Amino acid sequence: MLPEQNFNLNTIEEAIEDIKNGKIIIVVDDEDRENEGDFVCAAECINPDMINFMATHGRGLICTPIEEKELMN
Repeated sequence: MLPEQNFNLNTIEEAIEDIKNGKIIIVVDDEDRENEGDFVCAAECINPDMINFMATHGRGLICTPIEEKELMN
């Protein structure tokens, strides 16, 4: 059994501010759903260290937005 962990959730406004400031945040869904979290950051702020962090600690898919015009090239 894992020890009980106490943590605070930020407000949406705080999360948006962190994203604007180039930080990675974790967005969690409801414990009655998948009960998981996703790393989220602004694509315009991404760098190799952030990708490495997500790959090392998230160990899942890393997705990125792409404009439709880029698909046509």
